Amino acid sequence: MPTPLDDNLSSLHSHSPSAHLHRQQLPLHHDAQFPHAQELDNLSHTGQRHKNTSANFKVGRGEDIKHLLEEEEDSEGEDSEEDSSMGAKSRRPKSLEPSGSSFSLSGGENGHTTSSMNNNVEYRRKNASLESPTVTASLMARESFSLDEPVPRTPTINNHGFSQLPMQDKRNFGLLVLLYFLQGVPMGLAAGSVPFLLKGAHVSYSALGVFSLASYPYSLKLLWSPIVDAIWTPKLGRRKSWIMPIQMLSGLGMIWLGTQVKEMMVAAATDDGSGIWGFTWWWFFLVFMCATQDIAVDGWALTLLTPGNISYASTAQTVGLTAGQFMSYTVFLAFNSPDFANKYFRSTPLDEGVMTLGGYLTFWGWAYIAVTFGLAVLKKEEKTKNEDGIWDVYKVMWGVLKLKNIQTIIVIHLIAKIGFQANDGVTNLKLLDKGFSQEDLALTVLIDFPFEIGLGYYAGKWSTTYTPMRLWCWGFVGRLLAAVLAQITVMIFPAKGVDTWYLLVVIAEHIFSTFTNTVMFVAVSAFHARVADPVIGGTYMTLLATVSNLGGTFPRFFVLKLVDFFTVASCIPPPDTYRLSPTLKGPLVTGAFDCAMAAEKDRCIQGGGTCDISRDGYYVMNVVCVIIGVVTFWGYIKPAALKLQALPLRAWRIAEGAQ
Repeated sequence: MPTPLDDNLSSLHSHSPSAHLHRQQLPLHHDAQFPHAQELDNLSHTGQRHKNTSANFKVGRGEDIKHLLEEEEDSEGEDSEEDSSMGAKSRRPKSLEPSGSSFSLSGGENGHTTSSMNNNVEYRRKNASLESPTVTASLMARESFSLDEPVPRTPTINNHGFSQLPMQDKRNFGLLVLLYFLQGVPMGLAAGSVPFLLKGAHVSYSALGVFSLASYPYSLKLLWSPIVDAIWTPKLGRRKSWIMPIQMLSGLGMIWLGTQVKEMMVAAATDDGSGIWGFTWWWFFLVFMCATQDIAVDGWALTLLTPGNISYASTAQTVGLTAGQFMSYTVFLAFNSPDFANKYFRSTPLDEGVMTLGGYLTFWGWAYIAVTFGLAVLKKEEKTKNEDGIWDVYKVMWGVLKLKNIQTIIVIHLIAKIGFQANDGVTNLKLLDKGFSQEDLALTVLIDFPFEIGLGYYAGKWSTTYTPMRLWCWGFVGRLLAAVLAQITVMIFPAKGVDTWYLLVVIAEHIFSTFTNTVMFVAVSAFHARVADPVIGGTYMTLLATVSNLGGTFPRFFVLKLVDFFTVASCIPPPDTYRLSPTLKGPLVTGAFDCAMAAEKDRCIQGGGTCDISRDGYYVMNVVCVIIGVVTFWGYIKPAALKLQALPLRAWRIAEGAQ
C-alpha cells in the first residue's frame, strides 16, 4: 500500500567536477510536485567523457562515434521493448574518470538522470558512457541488437486506460496477473483459510501466532533476492530460470501436502496446540517457494510492460494476488463448509463440505505444473549474458540500503502497520469465536470481492493521478478508522445469534476495511515500481516490498500472543440442579477453572459450563494498536512520507563510490 513519505534528509548531492558540469545542463523549471512532466531528451553533449579504467573498448575513431551519437539523438524513433530489457541488465562501471567529450543521459547534482520518481524507469546508470565495455557488452548480448537502434528517451508516465494499452502490454499484463494469481493461491490458504480451520479445531490464539510464522518468508526474501537477481541461465532467460523450477516444486509440494494435510491438522490441534510446529514448517516451505517466485515476477514486471505503463504492474499484482487469495479464502471456505454444502448442494446432510483442503491442494498442485509447461513453451524471454556475480548484487543492495531516503522508508514500513494488526489478524477469528458461522464469513468475503477488484483497478489509476504516497496517507487514516469500527462490530454481536441486520453490518465494515487496505497496497506498490532501479529490478523491488511485508508480519506473532495474555476468563460450572443432557459432549464440569485458552473454553462448554470472559484481550490489543498508529502517523510517518514523495528519481539511485 502506498505510504505517505516525508523525511528530513541529509544532502544526497555529489560535488565532483563532473557533477558540477552536469548541473549546468539541467533545465531550471523542474518541479518536484510534477516530476513526470519533465523529459531529458534534449540535454547537450558537452559533458565530460567518462571511461572505464578497468578496460577500454573502442568501436571506431572518436569523431565517428561522436557523429553517430549525434545522429541517434536526433532520431525520432520511440523506445523499443528491448530497450527496457537492456536497461534492466546493464551495470555501472566500477571506476569512472573524466576524459574527453561523451554522450550521456545522466545529469543532476548526483550525476543521475534528472528525472523525478514519477519517471518510472531509468535506462542509464550514473556516468555510464556508451563506450564503456560493460554497457557495450550488455547491448551487444541482446538478441535484438542493432546499430540502427535510436538512443532511448527518458520515459514519461502515461495516463492510459487499459483499453488504450498496446496489445503486447495487454498480453504481458495478463501473464503477470496469472503468475501473481498462482502466488495468491497458497498465500490465501496460509494467511486466511487454514487459520480459520485451525481455530475451528479449537487451537489457541498463541498457537495461531506460531502458525503465522509460516508467512515470514515473504518478509525475509530480501536475504536471498540478490541470488535470484544474479544467478540464471541464458537458455531460459533471467526470470524464467527461477519461475519455472519454483512453480514445479510448489506444485509437487502441494500435491504431497494434499495427501497428508488431514492427519497433520489433527496433530496440530493436539496437546493444546504443541503439534502446530510440524504443520507450520510445511506451510513455511510453500510460502518460501511463493516468495522466491515473487522476486522473479516483480523484476520481470519492470521489463514486460513498456516504461510509460509501468504503473499497471502494481494493478496486475493487486488483481492477481487478490483473485488468488479470494479463490483460496472465500470460495474455499464456502465450499469447505458442511452447512453451505448441505444447504445448496445436498439432499442428505453430511459432516464434510463439497471441497476438502487435501483435494484443493492437489488440484492447484497440478495446475501449477500445467502452467509451468505452458510458460516454457509459449513465452519466450530475451536471452542475455550473465554479467554480475552474487557478491556484486549484494554490494549494490548494500549501496541502496545506505541511501538516507531508503533508510527512512524502511522505518516507515516497519512501524506503519502496527495500528492495524489486531484488526487484520484477530477480528475475523473473534467473530468466529463468538458464533459467526464459516458460511456467513464466506458470504461476507464473497460480496466484498468485486468491490476489492474494482476499487483495486481504480486505485491504480488514482496512483497516476495523485501522488502515490499522498494516496497512501488517505488509506492509512481510513484503515485506522476501520480498526475502530471493527471493534464496535464485535462488541455489538447479538446475544441471540447472527440475524440479517448484523450480517449487513459485518459486510459493510469488511468492505470498508478491505477498501482502505487495497488503496494502501496499490499506492505503495506504484511508488515502489516508480522509484525502483530496473538495472537491479528484482532486488530493488524486493527490498522495498520486503520491509513493507515485514511491517505487517513481525507484530502479528506478538499481538496474537498478547490477546491470550490479556484475556481473563473463568469457567462457571452448571448449578446443582443441572440435569445431565444427552447432548453433553464432554465430562461434566464440577469446579471453576481458567478458560482463557481455546482448548479450555471448549472443555468448559462441552462439559455444560459457561466460560465467563471478564476481560477480552482482543479489545485491549486493538485499542493499544490504534493508539500507536495515531501517534506514529501524525508524529512521524505522514511528514516523512510526504517528503520522500517530493524527491526526484536520482535520489533513489546509488551514487558512485557508495558501494
